[in-house]
Amino acid sequence: MAQPRIKICCISSLQEAQMAIACGADALGLVGAMPSGPGIISDELIQQIAKKTPPPIATFLLTSQTKAANIIAHYKKAQTTTIQIVDELTDNAYHQIRKALPHVKLVQVIHVIDDDSVQQAINVSQHVDAILLDSGNPNLKVKELGGTGRTHNWDLSKKIRQQIAVPLFLAGGITPQNIKQAYEHVKPFGIDLCSSVRTDGKLDKDKLIMLFEAIKEGPM
Repeated sequence: MAQPRIKICCISSLQEAQMAIACGADALGLVGAMPSGPGIISDELIQQIAKKTPPPIATFLLTSQTKAANIIAHYKKAQTTTIQIVDELTDNAYHQIRKALPHVKLVQVIHVIDDDSVQQAINVSQHVDAILLDSGNPNLKVKELGGTGRTHNWDLSKKIRQQIAVPLFLAGGITPQNIKQAYEHVKPFGIDLCSSVRTDGKLDKDKLIMLFEAIKEGPM
């Protein structure tokens, strides 16, 4: 059985990027300005890390911008391979981003809260290259747009995966201890981790090694 692609998010330095890649990461998450959550770095640093990341490792710009023009402007400061839109695109103008940035992959985050999240994911999946399911809550006064360390209802995640035609990434509270359970339940294309591979906010090599050993211990 194929193993999931692993994205290590909240990369905060070139050293963390190199550590994640050396341990086996397939993709790096680079967090732009957010209303809350961990790992926020400058657009200049995001671009520096992206430029020094060798192919085929993907680099994801996490943007909280909600309009196509603003997302395009943010991307031009970062120059990653992929844009991860962590909030709702209020103008729904995915085509505008596609036209301006035809070489860039688009990943839309859906924060899995209830059954409405399933339909939201199905609708959006027609416009993007992948869906990423997370455990934030954009309805709060201060929006939670990721990095919560909480799991969500994986039954809903599984339902989404079964009903969309694009790859699915699963995030939210996934650890070296539960990654096999998460994969077996949802069967995502990729798994995204942040807080569970960190100690005091810093990427922890021992936890990364534990993660990749857990993945390699037999078929998932």
